[in-house]
Amino acid sequence: MTDPTSLPNFPPPAGDAPLRGRVLDALQDEGFRPDIDGDGDVSFKVEGQQLFVHCAEGEVPVMRVFGQWQIGEDLPADEMLRLTNANDLSLRLNIVKVGINNGTLVCTAEHIVGPDADVRSLLQISTQLVLTAVQFWHQMMLGQDVFGDEGPQA
Repeated sequence: MTDPTSLPNFPPPAGDAPLRGRVLDALQDEGFRPDIDGDGDVSFKVEGQQLFVHCAEGEVPVMRVFGQWQIGEDLPADEMLRLTNANDLSLRLNIVKVGINNGTLVCTAEHIVGPDADVRSLLQISTQLVLTAVQFWHQMMLGQDVFGDEGPQA
């Protein structure tokens, strides 16, 4: 008899979560190996980074691609600088929101997803926007001017 803990985490039937099913299909089509975590979010790794997709099913379905990163000790501990740089990115970049919570950088990209929306393209764009925003925030914390205008960096 097989060990039940070794069985893969199968997604629920598509009718139970149609947007999440579309997300799983799109990620698998791109060669990712998505899984569903304990919160019901789709998890996947890209470029060595763990990302998640939260699907709010309902009358207006919303897809949120997000990740969270523990802020390293190699970066300035100035909380105001961290928040200012996160705010600057949220204001400058379309779709992306960046925030700080208990020493963790959180970056999200959200979309309303209609029945005819190209989920695959939305996932590709959102994933790259999230990873780019994280990279920009880190560079800003190191005093680099990522926008070429001497904004509020260190």
